Amino acid sequence: MAVPSILANITIPLVGVVDTAIVGHISDASAIGGIAIGTMLFDLLYWNFGFLRVGTSGMTAQAYGQGHRDNGQWTIDNGQYAKAVPETGRILIQSLSISLIGALAIWLLQWVFVTLVLACVPCSPEVAAFSRQYFFVRIWAAPATLSLLALKGWFIGMQDTVSPMAVDILVNVVNMAVSYVLAVHTPLGPIGVAYGTLVAQFSGLLLAIGILLFRYNDIPIFRDFEIWRTSVRWDKMRRLLQLNGNLFIRSLCFMVVYVGFTSLASKYGDTELAVSAILMKLFMLFSYFVDGFAFAGEALVGRYIGERQPLLTGKAVRLLFNWSIGVGLLFTAVYAIWGEGCIRLITSDTGVIEASAPFMGWLIAMPIVSTLAFMWDGVYVGATAGVEIRNSMIWAAVAFVAGYLVCYRWIDIQAIYVAYFAHLVARVLYLTIKWKSLYDTKISEQVVESA
Repeated sequence: MAVPSILANITIPLVGVVDTAIVGHISDASAIGGIAIGTMLFDLLYWNFGFLRVGTSGMTAQAYGQGHRDNGQWTIDNGQYAKAVPETGRILIQSLSISLIGALAIWLLQWVFVTLVLACVPCSPEVAAFSRQYFFVRIWAAPATLSLLALKGWFIGMQDTVSPMAVDILVNVVNMAVSYVLAVHTPLGPIGVAYGTLVAQFSGLLLAIGILLFRYNDIPIFRDFEIWRTSVRWDKMRRLLQLNGNLFIRSLCFMVVYVGFTSLASKYGDTELAVSAILMKLFMLFSYFVDGFAFAGEALVGRYIGERQPLLTGKAVRLLFNWSIGVGLLFTAVYAIWGEGCIRLITSDTGVIEASAPFMGWLIAMPIVSTLAFMWDGVYVGATAGVEIRNSMIWAAVAFVAGYLVCYRWIDIQAIYVAYFAHLVARVLYLTIKWKSLYDTKISEQVVESA
């Protein structure tokens, strides 16, 4: 289950790297900074809707496990799917409904949003102008982007990591190809990367809908449209909305960290902003490998909880951590040996390359701690433990802010990296400490239900 997600995730950071590399080789540091600020604007929007994938994945996986347990009709090996259990279909309808409402709200508030955020982010006029132009092109992909979050979460919950792999690969290959052609071979120049993203998102949505119609045509929503009407009632959506509420707070805390990282870096000039943008791409590169196991954790932990299989739940968690730690150690070695080479692949600006040298130690240190944080997220999502997930990121945001405030007077821009590292440590400690009590609670619930 992890391998298809890893193969798909490999293409995700490549898109950001290619976009930055295209701009880095045809323009200057202000354009690289503009891409960083523009990406941050969409992080502010879309990460707050991350619950569409996360919440959908965990709840669908548990519904899948319950269907497999109760009527024996979930036989993944021969491609047969449940013909009597409508809960997975209801979850998909609810998530898509929320995604379309969210996209409409984004369109209505786009000008106010970008104006307010750029007013709060210190950057040069050149960076602000490019980021604004980038935003107003890419914003029209909002319905596709949010719907894809819901659809990919649903596929993962259905124990299907191949379908989201196909969607992600298509989206990212189209993005890279179209962005390159438009930016390099048309008068659009650097802003062509925004149009490339717009085309790619709708291409992915069309493929996801096609997969849904042809591979999952046995799900009751395609035969009984009464499910569509009843699915959006409050009593049916309450659990999903409660989970999504906690995940939304989690996303806001993520914004404190990731937007804070970019915003604080912008205070130190365009070159330092470009360095931070490149290093963040490399910080996140290995996470897309680990996320393959995190997605498998969402699906398997959710399924085994739905099937009331506590022993398999515990075994899956142990195996997933063994694999993810191995990935973290591998990337630590890669960055220790080829860290500067990775930066040179992204930019040819010698000033940016030289300015990155003082931060290479952070690039080497991040993978192993990040690996543990990302893997725990996957486990808790599968358990639909929304309160614990929310609280972990609240503490992580506090750690980020405290780390920067304590250190910035003495170590200047290095304080940003101290703060980022501190937020990872806070997440790992909180989720590690909470796991035993959560696991015991799940076992107790399963024993009661079985009785």
